Amino acid sequence: MKLRSVHIVLYLLSCNFGILIAQESFFLKEDISTKIDFDFVGNLIIIPLEINDVVLSFILDSGVSKPILFNLSENDSLYLENTETFYLHGLGGNGKLRALKSNHNKLKIGNAVGLNKDLYVVFDTNIDFTPRLGVEINGIIGYDIFKDFVVEINYASKYIRLYNPAAFKPKSSKKWKSLPIVIHKNKPYLDANVTILKDKIRVRLLIDTGSSDALWLLEDEKAGLIPKHNLIFKDYLGKGLSGSIYGKRSKVNTLKLSEFNLTNANVAFPDSLSIDLTKIYKDRKGSLGGDVLKRFNLFFDYTNKRLYIRKNSGFKEPFTYNNSGIVLEYNGTKFVKDEINMPSFKGFKNKDNNAVKISRALNYRMLIKPIYKIVEIRKSSNAYLTGLRVNDILVGLNGRPAYKYKLSEINKIFHGKTGKMVRLSIERLGEKKSFKFKLDNVFNQKKEFSKRELFP
Repeated sequence: MKLRSVHIVLYLLSCNFGILIAQESFFLKEDISTKIDFDFVGNLIIIPLEINDVVLSFILDSGVSKPILFNLSENDSLYLENTETFYLHGLGGNGKLRALKSNHNKLKIGNAVGLNKDLYVVFDTNIDFTPRLGVEINGIIGYDIFKDFVVEINYASKYIRLYNPAAFKPKSSKKWKSLPIVIHKNKPYLDANVTILKDKIRVRLLIDTGSSDALWLLEDEKAGLIPKHNLIFKDYLGKGLSGSIYGKRSKVNTLKLSEFNLTNANVAFPDSLSIDLTKIYKDRKGSLGGDVLKRFNLFFDYTNKRLYIRKNSGFKEPFTYNNSGIVLEYNGTKFVKDEINMPSFKGFKNKDNNAVKISRALNYRMLIKPIYKIVEIRKSSNAYLTGLRVNDILVGLNGRPAYKYKLSEINKIFHGKTGKMVRLSIERLGEKKSFKFKLDNVFNQKKEFSKRELFP
């Protein structure tokens, strides 16, 4: 949905409308709970959220304090009034991010309504997660929901449920474990144990539903939080609010949450250029992201500072890496001629009892299909060494047109088994080229690269 066509956005209630009763919290009128189905893309939860009666798509991100709205054009700001300019800090190498603060907005999720809600509006066109995920994303929201409800996240069945805290009954089954959490500056943290070499290390982690990775750790040699020297490669880690994030990837022997042990889990160590340590909670040692959280069903109870956790059917799924080294991005659409096969009919007779044969025919229809572009490529990857480059347009994959794949389906292929052959057809400056390469063994790359060398 293009927001400019509906003139939403973020209206502000004027004092001329009389005295309003402040309702900064979300509330449920009569319901004990409300259920909201979500889409799960790239290990991220995408929920429908109404802002001033317009339905948008938001990432549910427990790592953000206030709702942030982006993916807007300048035309969408026509009805913003009495706003203030703020600077937001996010992961990425570009530092501060300019935003407008808007007050007195109506938000609705399921049957839960919040009035007088603050929003931060970002007009930087670089802050757009839609191309990387292949689905429209209009913003991110976290604390405003978690603080007012007990929030159930059922990754297995892909829904969240918001409970009135007064009516919620804590989970008492033996399969559920109750973990204490710390709420610091509106963000949740839990204590876990990681084993990288031999020693068990206790770490305090941000519970971050807005991270697609499994585990991030802040490198600290004295504490033993360093990647294994024989299991390490440098990589693009993702896109944050303040730009691209790079760092080292590795494995931990074990990650223990309560009584649950995850073995051979992925871990990333973001580099110092991607994070501002002065803005990070001093006790924090890293983050727990969607690639771990999706293996559980969860209840967040901020009121009582508890997290209820139970493993689900995905608990034993292996942790995988992008063995292609390629990061694709949705890059618009194109018209494609789609062939429709008409069935053959034989054996019909006309009124004179003469045989009639209707031959097989082909008809066509024009469809709008996605275009994918390479936006990052690991220079040490087989894909780069075979000649693929940033800005190449993907035309075909393993003999099929690229537009017949969803972005998530392509990424699943890129996360395939080491040594598997991948065939790509690309368009570069109007010329079509074909390449084939084997998916990397990412931990078998001997040469060290700087960030500049790694991502041309």
